[in-house]
Amino acid sequence: MKSKKIGSHPDAYVLIFEVGDEIAGLLDVFAREHDLSASSFKAIGALSSARLGWYNPETRLYETAVALDEQLELVSLIGDIGQLDGVPTVHAHMVIGRRDGSTAAGHLLHAIVHPTTELFLTEYPTPLVKQHVDAFNLNLFKP
Repeated sequence: MKSKKIGSHPDAYVLIFEVGDEIAGLLDVFAREHDLSASSFKAIGALSSARLGWYNPETRLYETAVALDEQLELVSLIGDIGQLDGVPTVHAHMVIGRRDGSTAAGHLLHAIVHPTTELFLTEYPTPLVKQHVDAFNLNLFKP
C-alpha cells in the first residue's frame, strides 16, 4: 500500500492498495501510525477474495456472512475511525460485486486486493471517542 497526504484543514489522504494487500489490516496500521481519531473514508477497486460479516445480536459477535475466493468488484467501502482507550479503531462496511452482477454486503472482515483499490480518507480536527458497550459487545461512539 502506498499513501499520500493530499490536503489539510481537514487532513486528507489517498491510500492506494496493490495486488495482494489486505485492506483491513493495512488500514488499521495506517490509522495507528497517523494516530487518527475522527476519520471517514470511502473506496472502490477490485479484489481476489473477501470475507464479510454481520452482527448477530444473540451471540453479540460479528459472524461470517459471505466468504468469496474469486475476482470481485469493490463497489463500495465506507467507514469511520475513532479512538477506543486512546487507540484508533476502524469500522468498515463493504459492498462487492460478482461476475454475474450479483452483490454481497456486510462488515469488512478481510479483503485481498487485485489489482488495485483506491481509498480516500478525511481526518477531522475534533477527536471522536468510542466506548465499549458490554450489552452489545461493540465499540460505539460516545454522544
